[in-house]
Amino acid sequence: MFKPRLKQEYVLNYRGGKMGVSAVPGSGKTQTLSYLAAKLIRERIEEEEEEVLIVTLVNSAVENFSARVSAFIQSYGLLPHTGYRVRTLHGLSHDIVRERPSLVGLSDDFYIIDDRTTEQILKDCVQTWIRGNPYALLDFLTPDCNDEKISWLRRDKFPDVITEIARAFIKEAKDLQMTVTDIRNRLDRYSEKFPLIEMGLAIYEDYNRALSYRGGVDFDDLICLALKALKLDEAYLCRLRKRWPYILEDEAQDSSLLQEEILRLLSGHEGNWVRVGDPNQAIYETFTTANPKYLRNFLNEPEVTPRELPNSGRSTKSIINLANYLIRWTQNSHPVENLRNALVPPYIEQTDPDDPQPNPTDNLSKIKILLKKFTPGEEREFIINSLRKWLPQNQHSTVAVLMFKNDPASELVDELKKNKIDYVELLRSTKSTRDTAGALAHVLGYLAYPAYPAQLARLYEVWRRKDRDEEEIKNEIHRIASLLKNCQYVEDFLWPRMSKNWLEDMGLREEEEIYKELIIFRDLVRSWQKATLLPIDQLILTIAQDLFADSSELALSHKLSILLGQARKYHPEWRLPDFYRELSTIAKNERKFLGFSEEDIGFDPEKYKGKVIVSTMHKAKGLEWDRVYLMSVNNYDFPSALPHDTFISEKWFIRDNLNVTAETLAQLRALYSDSITEYKEGEETKKSRLACASERLRLLYVGITRAKKELIITWNSGPKFDQQAAAPLVALNSFTAGQKNI
Repeated sequence: MFKPRLKQEYVLNYRGGKMGVSAVPGSGKTQTLSYLAAKLIRERIEEEEEEVLIVTLVNSAVENFSARVSAFIQSYGLLPHTGYRVRTLHGLSHDIVRERPSLVGLSDDFYIIDDRTTEQILKDCVQTWIRGNPYALLDFLTPDCNDEKISWLRRDKFPDVITEIARAFIKEAKDLQMTVTDIRNRLDRYSEKFPLIEMGLAIYEDYNRALSYRGGVDFDDLICLALKALKLDEAYLCRLRKRWPYILEDEAQDSSLLQEEILRLLSGHEGNWVRVGDPNQAIYETFTTANPKYLRNFLNEPEVTPRELPNSGRSTKSIINLANYLIRWTQNSHPVENLRNALVPPYIEQTDPDDPQPNPTDNLSKIKILLKKFTPGEEREFIINSLRKWLPQNQHSTVAVLMFKNDPASELVDELKKNKIDYVELLRSTKSTRDTAGALAHVLGYLAYPAYPAQLARLYEVWRRKDRDEEEIKNEIHRIASLLKNCQYVEDFLWPRMSKNWLEDMGLREEEEIYKELIIFRDLVRSWQKATLLPIDQLILTIAQDLFADSSELALSHKLSILLGQARKYHPEWRLPDFYRELSTIAKNERKFLGFSEEDIGFDPEKYKGKVIVSTMHKAKGLEWDRVYLMSVNNYDFPSALPHDTFISEKWFIRDNLNVTAETLAQLRALYSDSITEYKEGEETKKSRLACASERLRLLYVGITRAKKELIITWNSGPKFDQQAAAPLVALNSFTAGQKNI
C-alpha cells in the first residue's frame, strides 16, 4: 500500500492547472505520478473516451507506469488498463499522425523507418557527398596536414566526422522545423559562402530523398508531423484536448523544444499539465536536442504551481551529503564561473525514521575517493581486485561498475571474464552479442574477400575460437593459422588442381592430425562458399549451424539473420561486403542491437545479486545498487572547461580546436534567426565546452546517486597518460577527507 510522504501529498493534492515538480533521485516520483494518475482517473475523468495522458522518456518506463497505474486503479475497484494512456514522445506522435495521416500528406499505410536503417541511409548519403566533394573540410585541417595525412583522413576520419555533423544538422533542422527549401531560400539571401551549412544541407536533401524513395518517415519526422497536424486542424486539436484533459509528463528535464510545443498545444493555455523532473539529471543534451532549460523556464512561469520532492530513502546520509556537496561546490566554488548553474537545488533530504523507505544505516568509511593516479590498465586491475575481495561476503547485495563510455566498459568486461567473475552488461550490446556478431562477421568478411590468406587464417581461428584458451591446443591452432597465412594462393588449398595442391606440396600429409584438421576446415569453407548463393538471412543461419552449439548463440544468430534480411529489403543493391560491415558495426559495439536481455524491457538490479553490473552512467539512470564504482573520472571524460582540459568533440586534426559540429549548428541557428552575418567562428566551440562540462557535472551527480550504501570513485591518466583527476573529483575528495576528520 502506497503511503505518501508530506511533500508527495502536496503533489497529490493537485486538481488542475499547470504544476512543475522538482524531484531528487530516489524520491519516488514514478510512484507519485502513477498514484496521481489513478486519483485523477477515479475523481476527475468523467466520460469513457477521456484519458489521463502520461508522457515518459523510454519504452521500459511505459511498461513501468502502465503496471503501477493499473495496480492503483484496481485497488479502487475500477477496471485495469482503462482511463489512461502511457506513451513516449515518439509513441504519442505516432498516435496523433496515425489518426489523421492525410492531414500531413501521408498515406494511410505509411510506415516508420527504424533507426538502424536511417543510420545506414545517412552514412550512404555522407559517402556519396564525400566522393563528390573530395576537398571538403580542407580549410578546417591543422596546418601540419600534408597530402599523405589528408588522404588518410579523407579515407579513415572524414566519414565519421561528417556523419556526426550531418546527423546533428538534420536533427536541429527538424527541431527548428526548417525544410530543405527553407534553408536553401535563406542561404540565397547572402552572397557569402557557408560551407558547413551547405554540406549539411546537401546531405539533408539526399537523406530526405532516400526516405521519400522508401515511402517512409523517420522518428524525427514523426514528431515534426505530429506538431504540424496539431497546428493545421483546430477541430482535431480540440478533440484531442477533450480526449486528454490531463497531461502528466515524466523526465521533463529531457524535454526538447518540439516535445514542449506538442504538450503545450495539447494542454492549451488554460489546460492541465504536470511536469515532473530533475534538472540535475539532464544528461542527454549531447546526444539529442533535449535541454533542461525548458523545464527550468517552465518552473519559473507565473501560472505554474511549483512543488518539490526532496526526500529520498535510497542512499545513506554520507552519500546524500556527498551529492549535495557537489551541488553546493558547483554553485559556489566551481573554478569556471559560467558553470555555477550546472547543478541547482533542491538538495536531497533524508526520509523520516518511520518512512516506508528509510535510508540505509550510515557508514562514512564506505565512501572511498581515490586520487591515486592509475593508468587505464591499473585502474581496471584495482577494480577487479576490489571486487574479488568484496563479492564472496556480499552475495546477497547488488553492485555496479559505471563509466562514461562503452569501449572501456567492454574492456572491463573482458577482465571480469578472464577472472571468472559473474557479470551482466548494460552497454550498447552485450559481450555475447558482440562475440556472436563478430564470429559471423569474420566469416562474411572472408567470403566477401576470399583471395586473402590472412583472412583465411583468421577464419580458421574464429572456427576454433572455443579452444584457443586451452594451453595444449593453443599452439596447434597458432601453427595451423600461420601455415594458412603463408599460403600464397588460397585457391591452391581450397580447390587444388593436379599440378597445384598446397596441402600436398607442403608435405603436411606426414603430420596426420594437422592434415586431417585442414581437410575438415577446407570442406567447411567450401560449403560456406557454395552457400553464398543463398539469400543473406539463410546464409547466416547456415553459417551459424556450423559455428555455434550454444542455444543462446543460435538464437542471436537467428535475430541477426532477420536484421540482415530486413536490410536486404531496404538495400537490394547490398552485397556481401555491405552485410559484413553491418555485422562488424554491431560487433564493435558501435550500434545498439537488442538481444535477449532484460535491458530491452526494463532492468531490475535486484535480480542480479552477487553479480557485477557493468554499465555506462547514462544507462544506469533510474537504477540503484548497494555498492557502486565510478571509473575514469578524469578531465577528459569529465572536463570542467579549464585551460588544460580536452574535449571528445574536438578532433586533433581540426584547426584551432574547433568543434565543427557545434559550429555548424550555430550557423544553422543563426541562419534561422536571420543573424548569420553576426556569426563568429570559435564562439560556439567555447559554448559547447561549457555545455559539455555542465552535462558531465550532472552525469557525475547521477553516478553518485546510484549508490545506496557504498561508493568508490577512481580516475585514470588516459591512453596517452596525460589526463588529470577531474576538478569536481578533487573537491569531493577534500570534502570526504574533512568529514572523516570530524
